[in-house]
Amino acid sequence: MQSKPTFAPQLVIPNGVTDISFYIKAFGAVELRRFSNDDGTIHVSELSIVGSLFHLHEQTLHSSAVSPDKYHATTVTIGLFVEDVHVVMAQAEAAGASVRSPVQDYDYGYRQGEVIDPFGHHWLIEKAI
Repeated sequence: MQSKPTFAPQLVIPNGVTDISFYIKAFGAVELRRFSNDDGTIHVSELSIVGSLFHLHEQTLHSSAVSPDKYHATTVTIGLFVEDVHVVMAQAEAAGASVRSPVQDYDYGYRQGEVIDPFGHHWLIEKAI
């Protein structure tokens, strides 16, 4: 029996975004559902990466949640465990991410690299070794 997810991050994207294909190309995400605004921009999109849910929400004037681009900073790094860190890092870069930290092995037993997605969210691509 599969358990339901108990943790689903909500990432804020700038107002006016229509293309979120980065997540599909970089991480193999599947868009499960989307609610669009009248102009075609994304109000909210629910995505899954190998069964783990996350949501993209459009930044609005009346929300205290903001896109990392607003302040060119973020308070969260999303850890994504994968089978091959090098492959996923290359996919993310090809899909439009910038590499913040190249792949390397750490003495605490992880292989990790970090990318920043086109909306400013930081992703730590990692694997226990």
